[in-house]
Amino acid sequence: MKYRHLLVLLIPLLFNAPLYAKPGASAPDTPKGEAQGPWKRLILRGVTLINGEGAPPQGPLDIIIENNRITNIVNVGYPGVPIKEAGRPEIKSTDKVLELEGHTVMPGFIDMHGHIGGSADDIPAEYVFKLWLAHGITTVREPGSFNGADWVMDHVRRSAKNQITAPRLVPYFGFGLERDDPIYSAKQAREWVQWAKRNGAKGLKFFGATPKIMEAALDEASQQGLGSAMHHAQLNVMSMNVLDSARLGLTTMEHWYGLPEALFEDRRIQHYPADYNYNNEQHRFAEAGKLWQQAAEPGSEKWNAVRDELIELDFTLNPTMTIYEASRDLMRERRAIWHDEYTLPTLWDFFQPNRYAHGSYWFDWTTSNEIDWKENFNLWMQFINDYKNHGGRVTAGSDSGYIYKIYGFGYVRELEMLQEAGFHPLEVIQAATLNGAEALGLEEDIGSVRIGKLADLVIMEHNPLANLKLLYGTGHFMLDDNNQPTRVGGVKYTIKDGILYDARALLEDVREMVEKAKAEQQ
Repeated sequence: MKYRHLLVLLIPLLFNAPLYAKPGASAPDTPKGEAQGPWKRLILRGVTLINGEGAPPQGPLDIIIENNRITNIVNVGYPGVPIKEAGRPEIKSTDKVLELEGHTVMPGFIDMHGHIGGSADDIPAEYVFKLWLAHGITTVREPGSFNGADWVMDHVRRSAKNQITAPRLVPYFGFGLERDDPIYSAKQAREWVQWAKRNGAKGLKFFGATPKIMEAALDEASQQGLGSAMHHAQLNVMSMNVLDSARLGLTTMEHWYGLPEALFEDRRIQHYPADYNYNNEQHRFAEAGKLWQQAAEPGSEKWNAVRDELIELDFTLNPTMTIYEASRDLMRERRAIWHDEYTLPTLWDFFQPNRYAHGSYWFDWTTSNEIDWKENFNLWMQFINDYKNHGGRVTAGSDSGYIYKIYGFGYVRELEMLQEAGFHPLEVIQAATLNGAEALGLEEDIGSVRIGKLADLVIMEHNPLANLKLLYGTGHFMLDDNNQPTRVGGVKYTIKDGILYDARALLEDVREMVEKAKAEQQ
C-alpha cells in the first residue's frame, strides 16, 4: 500500500522495521442500546461543575442540553443542604433527566496525540475507541494516519455522524502520506499539502525534512488553514530545532525532541558516543535520556529567551511525557494493573524487547539509564511548568500503543504527570480540555462547559481534583470505612455530541475483547 512509503521517503530509519503494522478491523456500527440519545432535551440535575476554563468547582447546578448544545446552566442551591425545587428548571414529560447530585461534570477530554492502532498488527479500532471514551476522551487528534488516509477518514466521517462508538477524530496526515516517490522540492511539498487538504486532513504531522521543504510545506499549510505538529526526529533536528520550525509557522510540537537543541549554548549537536547507532533503539533512547542535561540551565538567559519567543509565536507544547515513563521506571510500566485485563496480546507481544520493533528498546536497560531519564524528566517538567506559568499553551496527549502504554490509561497517566510537573489539578483539567480545543481551533464548540457549546462531557461520582487516579478505568485503590481494601472511581458516563455512553459497559466490552483474543492465541 502506498502509505507504507511514508517513513521511507522522508525520514528513513525513524522507526525500525516493520515500518507499519497491519491495520486492525474497522469499527462496527454502534449496536442498538450501546449509545443513548441525543435527546430533544437532557437535564443533568444537581451536579458540581469543573468548567475547564480554570474556574473553581461550582454546584449544585442543573445543566440543560437540547439535542447537542448546552442551552442553560442554572445554579440551584448550596452544598451540604438539600436542593430546593423552587426555581429549578421545569421538567417536561419529554425530557430525559439524570439525577446526579454529588456527581462531578467536566468537559470531554482531548487527546492531542492518539493513534488508532498503527503500532502492533491487528489492533481493532473498536478496542481503541472504547478505551478512549471509557476514560472521558471525546476528541482525539490523530497524528500520522498510519493506517492510511482512506481507513482513517472513513472513521472520521462515521464518528462525525455518530454511526460508530468513537470520539471525534481530527486527522493530521503524516507528511508524504500515500506518495510513491520522495518529496524533494518545494513545489512537490506544496502539491502534497494541497492533496492532504482535499482529502480531509485538518492538519499535518511532520518528522523532519530539509529547511527548504519544511518552509514550503508550512507556508502552504497556513494558506490552506491546516494545523501542524512535529516530532523533531534526531536525524533532522540538527538543521531544524523547535524554534526554527516555530518561526516558519509550525503550530505544535510533540514530545520534546528539538526543544533541548534550541536551548544549546555550547554545542550545536547532541553529544553522541563514538559507538552510537541510531538504528539501535537502546542507543537512541539511552542517549535521549541525557539530552536535557546538555541544554541551558533553567532560568538562564537562553532558557528564558527560547521560552518567551515560543510563547510570542503562540506555539503549543504537547509533551506526551507518559509515553517515555518506562525509561525512568521500567518495572512500573510492565506491571501496571490494567495490562492483565485491558492489554491485547498482540500489543503485549509488541512491547517486549525486540530489535525489530520501535520503542521496544529494553535490550539491557540499567539503573543508570533510569537515573538519566529521571533527571531528564526533572528538567523537561521544569520547562513545561515554566512555559505554562508565563502564559504558554500546554496540552495533553498520550501516544498510546507504544512502550507499555494503553489507550485511555496512558492519557490519565499524562494528567498525573502534568500535576507532577507543577500544574494545579485545575490547570491539568484546562490543559486536557480548553487548551486542546484552542490548539485545534475548536474552542467555540468544545473544550469547556459553556452555554452554546457542544455537549461533550465527563460525568464522575467523585472529585478528580482530589485525586486524578480516580479517572482510571481500574479506579483508585484504598481502604473503605470497614477497613477493607477496595477500588473506587472511574468515569461513569461520557457524553459526546449529546450522546451518552456508559463508561463501565465500554470497559466490559474491552475486557471481553481481550479475553477472547487471549483464548484464540492459546
